[in-house]
Amino acid sequence: MIKPDFSQPVPADLGTVHFIGIGGSGMSGIARILIGMGHKVTGSDLRDTSNVAALRELGATIHIGHDASHLGNPDTVVVTSALWPTNPEYLLAQERGIPVLHRSAALAYLTTKHRLVAVAGAHGKTTSTGMVITGLLRLGVDPSFVNGGVIAELGSSSASGKDDLFIIEADESDGSFLHYDTAVALITNVDPDHLDHYGSLEAFEAEFGKFAQGAKEFVAISSDDPGAVRVSNLIQNKRVIKFGKAAGSNVQLSNIDASGAKVSFTLEYEGADYSATLNIPGEHNAINAAGAFAVLVGLGFDPAKSLEGIATFRGTERRFELHGTNRGVSVYDDFAHHPTEVAAALNAARAVVGPGKLITVFQPHLYSRTKLMHREFAEALALSDQVVVMDIYAAREDPEPGVTGQLVSDSFDDAQKVHYVPTWDDVPAVAAKLASDGDFIITMGCGDVYRMVPALLDSLKD
Repeated sequence: MIKPDFSQPVPADLGTVHFIGIGGSGMSGIARILIGMGHKVTGSDLRDTSNVAALRELGATIHIGHDASHLGNPDTVVVTSALWPTNPEYLLAQERGIPVLHRSAALAYLTTKHRLVAVAGAHGKTTSTGMVITGLLRLGVDPSFVNGGVIAELGSSSASGKDDLFIIEADESDGSFLHYDTAVALITNVDPDHLDHYGSLEAFEAEFGKFAQGAKEFVAISSDDPGAVRVSNLIQNKRVIKFGKAAGSNVQLSNIDASGAKVSFTLEYEGADYSATLNIPGEHNAINAAGAFAVLVGLGFDPAKSLEGIATFRGTERRFELHGTNRGVSVYDDFAHHPTEVAAALNAARAVVGPGKLITVFQPHLYSRTKLMHREFAEALALSDQVVVMDIYAAREDPEPGVTGQLVSDSFDDAQKVHYVPTWDDVPAVAAKLASDGDFIITMGCGDVYRMVPALLDSLKD
């Protein structure tokens, strides 16, 4: 894992920029904006993804695989935390004295001279950021933005707008969210995560407190999430807009109907009620909408028009995204990788699937998270009718002896509903055999499990 280093001066002119790991949602979003600014962009990634293809169409030169020969002769290099410090392109850039910027430093550079809205939280960031962006566009504002996922309606995760607002998804996993010059902070929740980095829950919440305190204009924060409530108590002499179901919220959420494919709800703000129906399911998305609404009204926009704009949001890639149907079985993909996210996603899916079975193909992410939360994962995944647990997507961590996906499967109370399948190529056939007409299969996790969708559809057909 490469940690953010904000001591590296940002060059006055970035010149030609090489991205190591350019295909990630955040990295590709930054690259897209730099291309729009006239910079020559090169990069490398492990796989030839849709993000890579889109950047190539815009003129970027991208190599597949990491090799020192792929570095070329850039003026600046941008890296992501997911890289190993032994990456050959990274090592060569350091050897040659080329300025190496962490992704968050490059993003901070882009937001300079803008009025920054930074969205943080253990989960809900990408959707909430997308809702804020969509609402602003519907209100006639042209913001710049970098989101953690492609906004379905826009077909992009980033854009360079003409107005002064810049909306970003701010990453708390490595503490980099503290380095932005934030005007407005939206905190979706402070559910415990990334404790391998922070060391303790208290330290995790303290960093969120610093993030909130650093917002120059106001903070929008959940009134329901216990961690967010504790963080609220750390905020001093700051305008705070609390949103949620809790009594006394500035934006009060009520009348939630999450029983179908679209969630409906009412928001009370300054004595008036505003109702909406979203194009996406789940109570968690009603909460996300309340947070986005808090940001827009806090910025001074009309409440009714703000909620009307938010309600047009159609989701982002890898958030309960339908990829196809074979033999009457619908195959979805979802990014959920924390027990709270998993439970929220499966509750939403349950409301849509009706009488059919819900079959989840789950890929745990990180050895540290799996070791710490395997029981919580089992409890959340048990909302499915059947679960196929894969082995762990390691990302930035070394393997830990005894920590595998089996930790999750062994934690199920009902062993009849879980299947531990550690070999990738065996998973599609196992999942397809469990499914029948009217069922849903959902691949779930923030690793590369989404790549299994075509094989699942083929297995269903066969």
